[in-house]
Amino acid sequence: MKKSKSAEDAYKDKVKLTFAKGASLKDTSKLFNSSLDGNTRRAIDIHEGEKVDARAFKALVRAAVASNTAIAKKKPKRTK
Repeated sequence: MKKSKSAEDAYKDKVKLTFAKGASLKDTSKLFNSSLDGNTRRAIDIHEGEKVDARAFKALVRAAVASNTAIAKKKPKRTK
């Protein structure tokens, strides 16, 4: 029987930042470098010592927040 990896040791060589609806975001700086095949999520893998464009990263996070906020506003509120 094959043992599955625990969450603690799944990414020893990188930090993975996953954007649940990343495929819908414009990534003009090409920060997304993982989970590129799916239709919904995208991820950024950052390895030790790797430089990330801070300005592009902030813009991407702001775009994700704006997208999530817009989606939340469209959903009708549930009544009790």
